[in-house]
Order: sequence, then structure tokens, then C-alpha cells
Amino acid sequence: MSQNQRDPTTDELSRHLEIPREDVVMALEAILDPVSLFEPLYTESGDAVCVMDQISDAKNSDEVWIEKISLSEAIGHLSDREKHILSLRFFEGKTQMEVAGEIGISQAQVSRLEKNAVNQMRKYL
Repeated sequence: MSQNQRDPTTDELSRHLEIPREDVVMALEAILDPVSLFEPLYTESGDAVCVMDQISDAKNSDEVWIEKISLSEAIGHLSDREKHILSLRFFEGKTQMEVAGEIGISQAQVSRLEKNAVNQMRKYL
């Protein structure tokens, strides 16, 4: 406590310790007691609402995990050449012409191989 009988602010600590404000914030957060994800925050009509109920992760939902697993298994049924073409097209964002130039075939062949690979994967999804 300072002379004013209050806790110092983050900015005051930063100036006094001569360290960046962000370091002070991180240090203060590091000493907080952890909270269980299953700790009730409040009770609504008899049902407790926990921390876990209040956080969500749309990028890692059960549906997304299942889709990723299914997609991975479907890709596993493709030839190495088909995998390479799809990787270049959909993960690296290359055009069919760029893929054709890189692997030494025509754009029409890339189109046909890509279409066949996608159709093959649909069978497993």
C-alpha cells in the first residue's frame, strides 16, 4: 500500500519498478488463484451454470473434430499424386495452371485429377 492507504495502480507499479506495464499485468495475472472450469458461477432455476458453460470454441467444436477426422480418413484413400494436387490447390491456393506447371501436366489433366479426387473423397464422407 502506498501513502494514500490504497493499492497502487498498474501504471504506478510499472513506473516504480521501471518495467513495461504489460509485464506488471502478466505478473499480477500469474498470481491469481486458478478457477475450475466446473466451478458454478451462478444458479439459474436450480441448474448451476459453470465456467465451462460460459466459454465456447467454435474452431474446436465436436463437429469440427469429427469433420477433420473424416476428411483425414477420406484423404487417406487418395493416391500421393492426388493428395499433392489437392494440397497445392486447396491448402496453398494455387490455380490449376500453376499446379499444372509445377508438376508437368496440362491444366485439363489437373482439372480431371482434382475432380476425380474430390468425388473419391465424397464416397468416404
